[in-house]
Amino acid sequence: MSHNNQKKIAVINDFCGFGRCSIAASLPIISAMKIQCCPLPTSIFSNHTGFDSFYYTDFTSHMDAYMDEWSKLNLRFNGILTGFLGSPEQIDIVKRFFERFKGEGTVTVIDPVMGDYGKLYPTYSPQLARQMCSLVPYADILTPNLTEACILTETEYRDDMDEASLEKICEKLSEMGPKKIVVSGLERGDDLDNFVFEAGNPPVSVRQHKAGPCRSGTGDVFSSIIAGDAVNGVDLISSVRHASSFIAKVLRRTIEMDIPKTDGICFEEFLLEI
Repeated sequence: MSHNNQKKIAVINDFCGFGRCSIAASLPIISAMKIQCCPLPTSIFSNHTGFDSFYYTDFTSHMDAYMDEWSKLNLRFNGILTGFLGSPEQIDIVKRFFERFKGEGTVTVIDPVMGDYGKLYPTYSPQLARQMCSLVPYADILTPNLTEACILTETEYRDDMDEASLEKICEKLSEMGPKKIVVSGLERGDDLDNFVFEAGNPPVSVRQHKAGPCRSGTGDVFSSIIAGDAVNGVDLISSVRHASSFIAKVLRRTIEMDIPKTDGICFEEFLLEI
């Protein structure tokens, strides 16, 4: 009996019960793309840290045993997607996961969640950021925002970088391993750009009109669509257009429904259209 007759993506991220982010966003998105989503939690949250109060438990000590059971089942993954990792130990565990489960044809998408607006997140240390660099060579597709791309390449952050500067950053990242890179969420006045770099090809900017303030979970929805499309054989530029237009549509509906900013984006309204 084989457990590998359907496409599968392993998602390594935290699980958040409320707030539409991390695994709670990836699981429905990837499932709607007709791919089985197999989560490996890094931690468990009642609701994300943008709320005034939350319950949290670290899952690090359980992750290797969890992986052992998947090995016993002889699971094979068409894709692997990683998100927020909270410690150097978790980064080492993810490396072991890649070594065990990244087979020929497995597409690895790494979203190096570390910071924004030129700064590391408060829970992220410089040591942890350096450790994240060691994970980059495992990526087939890397989806940093501008802050994370600058941190990974030790480039001084500027929010007004032109395409030539972005291309240089992507070339540095590509030298670390990944041949496909999307620098996401570049603010351009009333628009948002996604800078798409594929080694050997001219870079392309995919632009969408900005709809409201930044909300939790948009990055998780974005990387999940990128991973699902990659497994389904969609080229990267088309995939970025797909993800960008879907998120823009959902954001407009989220504003119409007066959803609190903490509660993420109401992608459930459009899951059948993904």
